[in-house]
Amino acid sequence: MHTEEVVVGMRVRYPRTGTTGIVQRIETVRGNTFAELDSTHLLYHIDQLIPAKATEKVSTTIIEDAKKIIAQEREFAAGSELQEALKNIDQSCEGGG
Repeated sequence: MHTEEVVVGMRVRYPRTGTTGIVQRIETVRGNTFAELDSTHLLYHIDQLIPAKATEKVSTTIIEDAKKIIAQEREFAAGSELQEALKNIDQSCEGGG
């Protein structure tokens, strides 16, 4: 991004690490312009930042995927195969050491 495109309060992303945040302040050090992000309180060279999009869809997708995995695990735990396997163990813990 160009220096004039970045403003305080803008949501940006540093693509090298995936860090996103809102610009808190803009500072010039030795002729280079940096932006401080609220998420890390670190300075990032403005040329390395890109505009960030809202992450609500990603969060919703992750939550939905987690719910599906939990449902699958519950189905497996309630299934006859696991129950049969549990009947065949003697509840002892032999670590071999």
